[in-house]
Amino acid sequence: MTQNPQIEPGTPAPLNSAEVTDLGALDRGTYSQLRTARSDARLELDGSWHQISPRYVVSQVVQNAIFIAVVLAVAAVLALWLEQTWVWIPAGVIILITLLTLVILPRQAKAIGYMLRADDIVFRKGILWQRMIAVPYGRMQLVDITQGPLDRAFGVSQLKMVTAAATTGVQIPGLAQAAAEALRDTLIEVAETRRTGL
Repeated sequence: MTQNPQIEPGTPAPLNSAEVTDLGALDRGTYSQLRTARSDARLELDGSWHQISPRYVVSQVVQNAIFIAVVLAVAAVLALWLEQTWVWIPAGVIILITLLTLVILPRQAKAIGYMLRADDIVFRKGILWQRMIAVPYGRMQLVDITQGPLDRAFGVSQLKMVTAAATTGVQIPGLAQAAAEALRDTLIEVAETRRTGL
């Protein structure tokens, strides 16, 4: 006759196949609610162009200003303390390209837009090289909202739609938080009604 080994206090008891999983354990000791507010707004499939928030430009300017400050700090450390004066050349090129990008950024932001049509969402961007992408609702597999720390401070988000074909994935930057949530909820709802076999 074998004896059952003693279980030390503090160690979890082994599970039997006959035991029922405690579903309440999933929420025990956790926060009571998520800190993101969901809107119940739905967008109309109106076929008109919608644009992004102007706060996107401000957020990008601040992020690029921080990037320029970091490049200057690294170049100064290398040039002054390590006597590597050649670093001012690549640092100057990087800063010049960043400043040129910031000059055209407001115009680029005005060229970004999306249109909700009956069967798909159309996304456009670009000034000289324009790009327009139509994503059928039934092909969407994932709708994702992302925010960096500075984007969150300025109240803008990026919405990403993933489809079966990687080339038709779309990212819409600079959406206001409420607009991103409403667009996400609308896309999920419409995609469910138009789901097609892949």
